[in-house]
Amino acid sequence: MKDIPIIALDFATVEEVEEFLNLFDEPLFVKIGMELYLQNGIDIIKKIKSRGHDIFLDLKLHDIPNTVYGALNGLGKFDIDLINVHAAGGVQMMEAGLAGLRSTNPDAKLIAVTQLTSTSTEQMNDDQNIQTSVEDSVLHYARKAKVAKLDGVVCSPLESKLIKDELGETFLKVTPGIRLESDKTHDQQRVTTPEDAKKLGSTHIVVGRSITEHEDPVSRYHDILQRWKG
Repeated sequence: MKDIPIIALDFATVEEVEEFLNLFDEPLFVKIGMELYLQNGIDIIKKIKSRGHDIFLDLKLHDIPNTVYGALNGLGKFDIDLINVHAAGGVQMMEAGLAGLRSTNPDAKLIAVTQLTSTSTEQMNDDQNIQTSVEDSVLHYARKAKVAKLDGVVCSPLESKLIKDELGETFLKVTPGIRLESDKTHDQQRVTTPEDAKKLGSTHIVVGRSITEHEDPVSRYHDILQRWKG
């Protein structure tokens, strides 16, 4: 996968996406989330791929193993580069999903969501009844993803070092919650700058509103890219 920041296309329509992508004259790595995918379907993947961009399809699949197998078997046919499931679905579900994806797209990477970056320890304890720290929960889920032979996890940059130290450098640590010093954190709880994410062990960063809502998205993207490259 490209070692460049992944831009979260947090838009609802194809027109908004095309207007944004028209600003750039270089290959990008972009994230298609549920809002964009569920309102536009496979067409949005085809349109973005035709422009030469890599795609992280962020659907956070979580269902019984057979259903996840079928979903990833189908989605793998559309030349995606990265996709995810919820680690909370369990090892058997993750293994089934990986088998489904590999059968149609052997090159795509599959990663598991550990805890959302909008989740605090207090919320996790109360809402999920997981009576431990977020860090312990994230590391537990990362271990399970490794057992299932997934390529890595989605986590906060703040947990990347824990995962790198235990599961290795090459195990992917894809980290949202990236902000610059001047940015608002919005609904994110566990955030860092691009430089700190790199130091902590993130292998890829996902950046959304810091780029897409900036008055000069191209300039802001290159600023973040330079900070990431160090």
